[in-house]
Amino acid sequence: MRNALRTTLFALALLAVGGAALGADKLDVVYHVSEEGKVGFALNNIQNHINGIGGPENINVVLVLHGPAVKRFSDIEAVDKVRTTVAKLQEQGVTFEACANTLDALGLEPDELLDGFVIAERGGVTRIAELQTDGYAYIRP
Repeated sequence: MRNALRTTLFALALLAVGGAALGADKLDVVYHVSEEGKVGFALNNIQNHINGIGGPENINVVLVLHGPAVKRFSDIEAVDKVRTTVAKLQEQGVTFEACANTLDALGLEPDELLDGFVIAERGGVTRIAELQTDGYAYIRP
């Protein structure tokens, strides 16, 4: 009886560990950028993170932008390197979100941003806090 109980407990422990591993197969990360000068650095960090974790199938990345950094993603202001890198990251599943308050302050419309941007309607910092509450790790390069 004792051996059967031990075997059952051991099997349950293995299932719990295996189930946890299956449920946690993707890392959730939010990157936070507000400074124009950090945009290229942050985009490179995201690609390095994807590569380091073994590919986009192993990570969910959201880049939340607010403040002056948003200007680097406007369709008119974005340089080719930013355009190319954003497109490549989007192909790998990275989500780009821009702060609605910043857009208002800069006089930008959502359609003036590069394609595929989501607007954080309640603000960039609010969105970051929501993602952290959902278990996303926070990185600010």
